[in-house]
Amino acid sequence: MRPPRSERLAGQAVVITGAASGIGRALAQRLSKHGCPVAIADVDEAGLAGTAKLLESPTLCKVLDVRSAADVADFADEVRAWMPGRLGGVFNNAGVAVTASVAEGDPADDEWLHDINFRGVVNGTRAFLPVLLDQRSGAIVNVSSVYGLVAVPYHSAYCASKFAVRGYTDSLRHELGGTGVRSITVHPGGIKTNIANNARVRKDPEGRGRTHADMAREFQATAMTTPERAARTIHRGVDKGKPRILVGPDAYLVDVLTRVTPTKAADALGALEAKLSSSAPKKEVAR
Repeated sequence: MRPPRSERLAGQAVVITGAASGIGRALAQRLSKHGCPVAIADVDEAGLAGTAKLLESPTLCKVLDVRSAADVADFADEVRAWMPGRLGGVFNNAGVAVTASVAEGDPADDEWLHDINFRGVVNGTRAFLPVLLDQRSGAIVNVSSVYGLVAVPYHSAYCASKFAVRGYTDSLRHELGGTGVRSITVHPGGIKTNIANNARVRKDPEGRGRTHADMAREFQATAMTTPERAARTIHRGVDKGKPRILVGPDAYLVDVLTRVTPTKAADALGALEAKLSSSAPKKEVAR
C-alpha cells in the first residue's frame, strides 16, 4: 500500500498543544513565519498569551487542559469553524515529567503524568482526526521522546507514557493507509525547555541529597538541543513525509544503541549523561 503523499505545511492551518513554552512555542513561531494560521493551546494562560504575541499569522488561543476529552473536542469544533482553508497538522505536544523510583513514587503523580502525556495525545488525536479524514489530507504529529525508545531508571511513568505514545501513533499510521492522512511520531532527545523545572519531584530518588533545582540544572547541562532547532527538525521532517522524526544528536545515538545493544542502551546513555553533567560549569553557592 502506498504511503500518503507528503504536503508542505506552509500556508495551512496547524494546531499545537503545550504551546506556552518550549517546543510548542518554537513550533508556533516557526510555522507562523511560514504563513500558517496557528491554533495554540495550553493550560498556562500567561505563557500562552506570551506565545501569541510572538506570532505573525492569524492566531486562535485556547486555555486548555488536554486531560479533558470534552474540552479538547470543543477546541476541535472551534478550530474547524475558525480555520481558513485546510488543516495541515495537529501537533499533540503537551507533556510533563515525574522523577521518582517505582518503590517510593506517588501513584497520584503517575496518574497525573499519564493523563497528560498519553491520554492528552489520545484526546487530541480523536478530536482532530475526523477533520483530517474529511479533507483526506494532513498529519497527526504526536510527540514521544527518546524515553519512548529506551527505558531509564527513576522515570518509569514518563517512559511508560512515551512508549505508549509511540505504540499508539505507530498503530494509527497503519490504520490510516489509503486515507491521505499521515501519523507521525516525534522522538526528541534532551531539549532545553522547562520540563525539568516543572516536573513533580518529591525527593532525590538516588538518595544523593539533590534538590529539585539541582536535578533541573543537571538536565539543562545534558540537554543538547534548543527548542528552535527542535522545531526546525520537526517541521522539515513533516514536510519530507517522515513517519518518525528523531530530534537531536542524542536521539540518533539512542536509536542506534537500542538496535545494537537493547539491554545495555540505558547504561550507556546514563554514562554519557553523567559525563556531560560533570563537565558542565557548576553554579556557585553563596556562603
